[in-house]
Amino acid sequence: MSDISKVSVVVPVYNEEENVAKLVDEIAMAFSGAVSGSVSGSLAGTKYEMIFVNDASTDNTLSVLTELKKTYPELRAISHRKNAGQSRAVRSGVLAAKSKYIATLDGDGQNDPADIPALFKQITRADAPEGLALVGGRRAKRQDSWAKKLGSRFGNGVRKKLLNDKADDTGCGLKVFTREGFLRLPYFDHVHRYIPALMLREGYKIEFCDVNHRHREFGVSKYTNFGRLMVSIADLRGVMWLNRRARNPEGWDEA
Repeated sequence: MSDISKVSVVVPVYNEEENVAKLVDEIAMAFSGAVSGSVSGSLAGTKYEMIFVNDASTDNTLSVLTELKKTYPELRAISHRKNAGQSRAVRSGVLAAKSKYIATLDGDGQNDPADIPALFKQITRADAPEGLALVGGRRAKRQDSWAKKLGSRFGNGVRKKLLNDKADDTGCGLKVFTREGFLRLPYFDHVHRYIPALMLREGYKIEFCDVNHRHREFGVSKYTNFGRLMVSIADLRGVMWLNRRARNPEGWDEA
Protein backbone atom coordinates (compact mmCIF):
# COMPACT_ATOMS: atom_id res chain seq x y z
CA MET A 1 0.00 0.00 0.00
CA SER A 2 1.41 3.40 -0.98
CA ASP A 3 0.03 5.21 2.05
CA ILE A 4 -0.04 4.32 5.74
CA SER A 5 -3.37 2.76 6.65
CA LYS A 6 -5.58 4.05 9.44
CA VAL A 7 -6.52 0.55 10.56
CA SER A 8 -4.67 -2.76 10.37
CA VAL A 9 -6.95 -5.76 10.84
CA VAL A 10 -4.89 -8.61 12.30
CA VAL A 11 -6.32 -12.13 12.10
CA PRO A 12 -4.40 -15.14 13.49
CA VAL A 13 -5.31 -18.35 11.68
CA TYR A 14 -4.40 -21.99 12.14
CA ASN A 15 -6.04 -24.61 9.91
CA GLU A 16 -8.94 -22.35 8.90
CA GLU A 17 -8.98 -23.02 5.13
CA GLU A 18 -12.79 -23.12 5.06
CA ASN A 19 -13.23 -19.85 6.98
CA VAL A 20 -10.67 -17.39 5.61
CA ALA A 21 -12.33 -16.53 2.28
CA LYS A 22 -15.62 -15.51 3.90
CA LEU A 23 -13.78 -13.59 6.62
CA VAL A 24 -11.66 -11.65 4.11
CA ASP A 25 -14.78 -10.72 2.16
CA GLU A 26 -16.63 -9.64 5.32
CA ILE A 27 -13.74 -7.42 6.42
CA ALA A 28 -13.71 -5.78 2.99
CA MET A 29 -17.47 -5.20 3.21
CA ALA A 30 -17.13 -3.66 6.69
CA PHE A 31 -14.73 -1.07 5.30
CA SER A 32 -16.81 -0.44 2.19
CA GLY A 33 -19.83 0.58 4.27
CA ALA A 34 -21.88 -2.24 2.73
CA VAL A 35 -22.83 -3.70 6.11
CA SER A 36 -23.78 -2.34 9.52
CA GLY A 37 -22.82 -3.97 12.81
CA SER A 38 -24.64 -4.29 16.10
CA VAL A 39 -23.82 -0.63 16.75
CA SER A 40 -24.26 1.61 13.71
CA GLY A 41 -21.14 2.94 12.10
CA SER A 42 -19.27 2.91 8.81
CA LEU A 43 -15.63 3.10 7.84
CA ALA A 44 -16.35 3.64 4.14
CA GLY A 45 -13.34 5.31 2.54
CA THR A 46 -11.03 4.57 5.48
CA LYS A 47 -7.64 3.21 4.42
CA TYR A 48 -7.00 -0.21 5.89
CA GLU A 49 -5.04 -3.40 5.50
CA MET A 50 -5.82 -7.00 6.43
CA ILE A 51 -2.97 -9.03 7.88
CA PHE A 52 -3.74 -12.73 8.14
CA VAL A 53 -1.07 -14.49 10.19
CA ASN A 54 -0.86 -18.13 9.21
CA ASP A 55 0.47 -19.96 12.26
CA ALA A 56 2.14 -22.79 10.32
CA SER A 57 -1.16 -24.36 9.27
CA THR A 58 -1.05 -27.96 8.05
CA ASP A 59 -4.04 -27.56 5.71
CA ASN A 60 -4.53 -25.27 2.68
CA THR A 61 -5.02 -22.03 4.65
CA LEU A 62 -1.93 -20.37 3.12
CA SER A 63 -2.84 -21.43 -0.43
CA VAL A 64 -6.32 -19.98 -0.04
CA LEU A 65 -4.92 -16.69 1.31
CA THR A 66 -2.38 -16.47 -1.50
CA GLU A 67 -5.16 -16.86 -4.08
CA LEU A 68 -7.33 -14.26 -2.30
CA LYS A 69 -4.55 -11.67 -2.59
CA LYS A 70 -5.31 -11.48 -6.33
CA THR A 71 -8.79 -10.15 -5.56
CA TYR A 72 -8.14 -8.15 -2.39
CA PRO A 73 -5.15 -5.76 -2.70
CA GLU A 74 -5.50 -4.82 0.99
CA LEU A 75 -4.75 -8.39 2.03
CA ARG A 76 -1.34 -9.38 3.36
CA ALA A 77 -0.53 -12.97 4.32
CA ILE A 78 2.41 -13.69 6.59
CA SER A 79 3.34 -17.14 7.83
CA HIS A 80 5.15 -18.47 10.84
CA ARG A 81 7.81 -21.02 9.97
CA LYS A 82 6.84 -22.93 13.11
CA ASN A 83 3.55 -23.07 15.01
CA ALA A 84 3.77 -20.59 17.89
CA GLY A 85 0.21 -20.04 19.10
CA GLN A 86 -2.44 -17.33 18.91
CA SER A 87 -0.69 -14.71 21.03
CA ARG A 88 2.51 -14.93 19.01
CA ALA A 89 0.49 -14.70 15.78
CA VAL A 90 -1.26 -11.55 17.01
CA ARG A 91 2.08 -10.03 17.97
CA SER A 92 3.62 -10.91 14.60
CA GLY A 93 0.69 -9.23 12.87
CA VAL A 94 0.97 -6.09 15.01
CA LEU A 95 4.73 -5.90 14.36
CA ALA A 96 4.07 -6.14 10.61
CA ALA A 97 1.23 -3.58 10.71
CA LYS A 98 1.55 -0.10 9.22
CA SER A 99 -1.26 1.56 11.17
CA LYS A 100 -1.69 3.44 14.42
CA TYR A 101 -4.82 1.40 15.21
CA ILE A 102 -5.07 -2.38 15.25
CA ALA A 103 -8.30 -4.37 15.04
CA THR A 104 -8.05 -8.06 15.92
CA LEU A 105 -10.44 -10.87 15.04
CA ASP A 106 -10.38 -14.59 15.72
CA GLY A 107 -9.86 -16.63 12.56
CA ASP A 108 -12.78 -18.99 13.16
CA GLY A 109 -15.41 -16.56 11.86
CA GLN A 110 -17.29 -16.22 15.15
CA ASN A 111 -16.36 -12.53 15.51
CA ASP A 112 -18.34 -10.28 13.15
CA PRO A 113 -16.18 -7.83 11.13
CA ALA A 114 -19.24 -5.59 10.79
CA ASP A 115 -18.62 -4.56 14.42
CA ILE A 116 -15.14 -3.13 13.74
CA PRO A 117 -16.48 0.35 12.80
CA ALA A 118 -18.25 0.74 16.16
CA LEU A 119 -15.11 -0.10 18.15
CA PHE A 120 -12.92 2.11 15.95
CA LYS A 121 -15.28 5.06 16.26
CA GLN A 122 -15.40 4.62 20.04
CA ILE A 123 -11.62 4.70 20.45
CA THR A 124 -11.17 7.66 18.07
CA ARG A 125 -14.15 9.80 19.12
CA ALA A 126 -13.47 13.46 19.84
CA ASP A 127 -14.44 13.22 23.52
CA ALA A 128 -12.52 10.01 24.25
CA PRO A 129 -10.61 10.18 27.55
CA GLU A 130 -6.93 10.96 27.27
CA GLY A 131 -4.91 7.77 27.19
CA LEU A 132 -7.68 5.54 25.82
CA ALA A 133 -5.74 2.72 24.13
CA LEU A 134 -8.18 -0.20 23.97
CA VAL A 135 -11.83 -0.84 23.21
CA GLY A 136 -12.58 -4.51 23.76
CA GLY A 137 -15.48 -6.43 22.33
CA ARG A 138 -17.95 -7.95 24.77
CA ARG A 139 -19.98 -10.82 23.33
CA ALA A 140 -23.57 -9.95 24.20
CA LYS A 141 -25.05 -13.31 23.12
CA ARG A 142 -22.46 -16.09 23.10
CA GLN A 143 -23.02 -18.73 20.42
CA ASP A 144 -21.06 -21.51 22.13
CA SER A 145 -21.93 -24.73 23.94
CA TRP A 146 -23.24 -24.44 27.50
CA ALA A 147 -20.04 -26.06 28.79
CA LYS A 148 -17.83 -23.54 27.02
CA LYS A 149 -19.95 -20.63 28.21
CA LEU A 150 -19.92 -21.93 31.79
CA GLY A 151 -16.15 -22.40 31.76
CA SER A 152 -15.65 -18.94 30.27
CA ARG A 153 -17.97 -17.31 32.83
CA PHE A 154 -16.07 -18.96 35.68
CA GLY A 155 -12.67 -18.04 34.26
CA ASN A 156 -13.66 -14.45 33.55
CA GLY A 157 -15.05 -14.05 37.06
CA VAL A 158 -11.90 -15.33 38.75
CA ARG A 159 -9.60 -13.29 36.51
CA LYS A 160 -11.63 -10.10 36.96
CA LYS A 161 -11.62 -10.46 40.76
CA LEU A 162 -7.89 -11.16 41.01
CA LEU A 163 -6.70 -8.60 38.44
CA ASN A 164 -9.42 -5.95 38.74
CA ASP A 165 -9.16 -5.43 34.97
CA LYS A 166 -12.82 -4.33 34.52
CA ALA A 167 -13.22 -6.89 31.73
CA ASP A 168 -16.24 -9.18 31.58
CA ASP A 169 -15.06 -11.03 28.47
CA THR A 170 -11.34 -11.10 27.69
CA GLY A 171 -11.89 -14.19 25.53
CA CYS A 172 -13.50 -12.08 22.80
CA GLY A 173 -10.99 -11.83 19.96
CA LEU A 174 -12.55 -8.65 18.59
CA LYS A 175 -10.61 -5.67 19.93
CA VAL A 176 -9.35 -2.32 18.67
CA PHE A 177 -6.24 -0.89 20.29
CA THR A 178 -3.29 1.34 19.53
CA ARG A 179 -0.22 -0.32 18.08
CA GLU A 180 2.03 1.69 20.39
CA GLY A 181 0.10 0.63 23.48
CA PHE A 182 0.20 -3.06 22.56
CA LEU A 183 3.92 -3.05 21.85
CA ARG A 184 4.62 -1.57 25.29
CA LEU A 185 3.10 -4.65 26.95
CA PRO A 186 5.22 -7.59 28.14
CA TYR A 187 4.89 -10.61 25.89
CA PHE A 188 4.19 -14.19 26.95
CA ASP A 189 2.16 -17.04 25.51
CA HIS A 190 -1.60 -16.47 25.96
CA VAL A 191 -1.04 -12.74 26.59
CA HIS A 192 -4.02 -12.03 24.30
CA ARG A 193 -6.32 -12.92 27.23
CA TYR A 194 -4.69 -10.35 29.51
CA ILE A 195 -4.44 -7.30 27.26
CA PRO A 196 -6.97 -5.22 29.31
CA ALA A 197 -5.12 -5.87 32.59
CA LEU A 198 -1.74 -5.12 31.04
CA MET A 199 -3.01 -1.94 29.36
CA LEU A 200 -4.19 -0.72 32.78
CA ARG A 201 -0.82 -1.70 34.28
CA GLU A 202 0.92 0.50 31.69
CA GLY A 203 -1.29 3.45 32.64
CA TYR A 204 -3.65 3.41 29.65
CA LYS A 205 -7.43 3.64 29.80
CA ILE A 206 -9.70 0.94 28.42
CA GLU A 207 -13.36 0.66 27.43
CA PHE A 208 -15.69 -2.05 26.13
CA CYS A 209 -18.46 -2.38 23.55
CA ASP A 210 -21.12 -5.05 23.02
CA VAL A 211 -20.57 -6.99 19.80
CA ASN A 212 -22.14 -9.81 17.82
CA HIS A 213 -21.06 -13.43 18.19
CA ARG A 214 -21.71 -16.22 15.71
CA HIS A 215 -21.66 -19.99 15.51
CA ARG A 216 -18.51 -21.56 14.10
CA GLU A 217 -19.44 -22.84 10.63
CA PHE A 218 -16.34 -24.88 9.81
CA GLY A 219 -13.42 -26.45 11.64
CA VAL A 220 -13.00 -27.13 15.34
CA SER A 221 -11.97 -25.04 18.34
CA LYS A 222 -8.28 -25.15 19.20
CA TYR A 223 -9.02 -24.85 22.95
CA THR A 224 -10.74 -26.91 25.64
CA ASN A 225 -11.97 -25.84 29.07
CA PHE A 226 -9.38 -28.07 30.75
CA GLY A 227 -6.57 -26.77 28.55
CA ARG A 228 -7.49 -23.16 29.27
CA LEU A 229 -7.70 -23.87 33.01
CA MET A 230 -4.22 -25.37 33.15
CA VAL A 231 -2.50 -22.42 31.47
CA SER A 232 -4.72 -19.83 33.18
CA ILE A 233 -3.52 -20.76 36.67
CA ALA A 234 0.11 -20.06 35.80
CA ASP A 235 -0.77 -17.01 33.69
CA LEU A 236 -2.87 -15.42 36.43
CA ARG A 237 -0.05 -15.80 38.94
CA GLY A 238 2.35 -14.26 36.44
CA VAL A 239 0.17 -11.25 35.65
CA MET A 240 -0.54 -10.70 39.37
CA TRP A 241 3.24 -10.65 39.92
CA LEU A 242 3.70 -8.18 37.05
CA ASN A 243 1.03 -5.91 38.54
CA ARG A 244 2.66 -5.99 41.98
CA ARG A 245 6.02 -5.05 40.46
CA ALA A 246 4.67 -2.23 38.28
CA ARG A 247 5.79 1.37 38.81
CA ASN A 248 4.19 3.96 36.55
CA PRO A 249 5.91 7.35 36.10
CA GLU A 250 2.74 8.72 34.43
CA GLY A 251 4.70 10.02 31.46
CA TRP A 252 7.86 12.09 31.29
CA ASP A 253 9.03 15.60 30.52
CA GLU A 254 12.22 16.83 28.90
CA ALA A 255 13.81 20.00 30.23
